[in-house]
Amino acid sequence: MEKADEAGRQAGVRLLAVGVGTARVALTVEPRHVNGHGICHGGYLFLLADAALAYACNSYGVSAVAAGADIAFLRPVPEGVEVVAEAVERATTGRSGLYDVTVRVDGEAVAEFRGRTRQVPGLPAPT
Repeated sequence: MEKADEAGRQAGVRLLAVGVGTARVALTVEPRHVNGHGICHGGYLFLLADAALAYACNSYGVSAVAAGADIAFLRPVPEGVEVVAEAVERATTGRSGLYDVTVRVDGEAVAEFRGRTRQVPGLPAPT
């Protein structure tokens, strides 16, 4: 999956760890990630959290995609810092899953993301 994730790679997302139902990814905020207020654009924080979700929900070896997600931005993120997103599975039933992702800077939460997933058997299996 990591090799095929062109969007994540172009944004600078780095995979740190994957476990069953969990994942951790990071991004260093660069000038390209900053909005007109001089802070990290929320779209990049969403992309980072979504990447953690993707690795976590695909950790079972069955293709899964996001079915929906919500994010709450708690604090602004300045340029030059490393942002880490950690996904944790909360529930699965049938082909559906529920995941929480906390996005942190220096251990302090800057965003909370909740994602809903759906396994899609017809997609190529994640590798």
